[in-house]
Amino acid sequence: MSSITYSDKIPNNVNLSEDRTLQRALEQWQPNYLKWWGDMGPDDSQNFDVYLRTAVSVDPQGWAQFGHVKMPDYRWGIFLNPAEKDRKIHFGDHKGEDAWQDVPGEYRANLRRIIVTQGDTEPASVEQQRHLGLTAPSQYDLRNLFQVNVEEGRHLWAMVYLLHKYFGRDGREEGEALLARRSGQENNPRILQAFNEETPDWLSFFMFTYFTDRDGKFQLCALAESSFDPLARTTKFMLTEEAHHMFVGESGISRIIQRTCQAMNEMKTDDVSKLRAAGVIDLPTIQRYLNFHFSVTIDLFGADESSNAATFYNTGLKGRFEEGKRMDDHQLKGGTYKVLNVQGGQLVEKEVPMLNALNEVLRDDYIKDSIGGVERWNKVIEKSGIPFKLKVPHKAFHRNIGALAQVKVSPEGRVLSDAEWKANVDNWLPSETDRAFVGSLMGRVVEAGKFANWIAPPMLGINRQSADFEYVRFN
Repeated sequence: MSSITYSDKIPNNVNLSEDRTLQRALEQWQPNYLKWWGDMGPDDSQNFDVYLRTAVSVDPQGWAQFGHVKMPDYRWGIFLNPAEKDRKIHFGDHKGEDAWQDVPGEYRANLRRIIVTQGDTEPASVEQQRHLGLTAPSQYDLRNLFQVNVEEGRHLWAMVYLLHKYFGRDGREEGEALLARRSGQENNPRILQAFNEETPDWLSFFMFTYFTDRDGKFQLCALAESSFDPLARTTKFMLTEEAHHMFVGESGISRIIQRTCQAMNEMKTDDVSKLRAAGVIDLPTIQRYLNFHFSVTIDLFGADESSNAATFYNTGLKGRFEEGKRMDDHQLKGGTYKVLNVQGGQLVEKEVPMLNALNEVLRDDYIKDSIGGVERWNKVIEKSGIPFKLKVPHKAFHRNIGALAQVKVSPEGRVLSDAEWKANVDNWLPSETDRAFVGSLMGRVVEAGKFANWIAPPMLGINRQSADFEYVRFN
């Protein structure tokens, strides 16, 4: 490979220019990363000049620099939030001790597992979305897709930095394996199932960035509490970029709803067949996509009772969402939490030790946060004067992990027989017909300032640019 001019090619605040060991590791890894990007990054986009945000430092002036750049030339940097002087561990068995600046030998395997699992999600989402640029509804949306993609790539760099810097040969091998797995591949799939699902259309993409990137926010927030200080500082900086990904999802769905409601009022109908014939996405279909993405995403938090979650908390590897703001002893011994279980074919709540229920605690925090955005979507519908409300389904609906995977449950939380489930599943989850219809709307719109018929323009452009700004220059 060509030599790397470290400060220019890889913006960083990890002293890369003076760290020969890290340089050697990255010199071996970077060509494979670029090959992966060429093979699995956004389809047919290598020569586009895209108006992208690049982080060149962590200060307010440096973390969001905008300009047109070809994506293969994007400067994927490595950044940690500034260190907190004399930071102390603030939960678990090591509470009150100094935060770790290196990996404790006894926790090495678990820390590596946590970092690899987080790192695996980053290239996975790029792979899931790689075909979407061919059907973007506008330049504005195409640019947002590419921004999400390059930042997921940077988040992969962030995790690979930790593996290379702190885990020696094992870490380098894990870094290579992150580039070898493929989303949805039968023989070498991504670690978490949601990252092996297809993202075939833009309704799915917006749902993914609203719901699944929000899972990313909660996982990163839990890791930002870690006693391993480099992991905590790395994930805190990643959170600054994750917020934009959720904005893309929330605003994208909101714009689809706005366009649908506009058509419903113009045509004075809620007839699904008439709305589909008019080329907009009916609200019941949006609800079914919501049900699917919400239920698949809450499985990402893991089993409702987990000894691993207890171990990660006790040992200080992973905290709770906003651990520092919680008013308890931050050790949780003797505490309990209610989780759903199945007894005699019915859902019942049972008290379990709090430490074993930490996946459920994080899942419940996530659900509260998710509902907020759905209520904002409902405001758009309400403002249009249409009597329809979107809802998140019951958390036992369409689950494939833990005790709830044993039962079929309606979106309202009623336990069903297999026959009832089969008779109604197409009313609750996207059917093949739904997906074919949404797919039929996907067609590329590339003229600046133009938008596909099924989505409204945004209220404001990126970095205060106008809606007709040339976000992507096609060469």
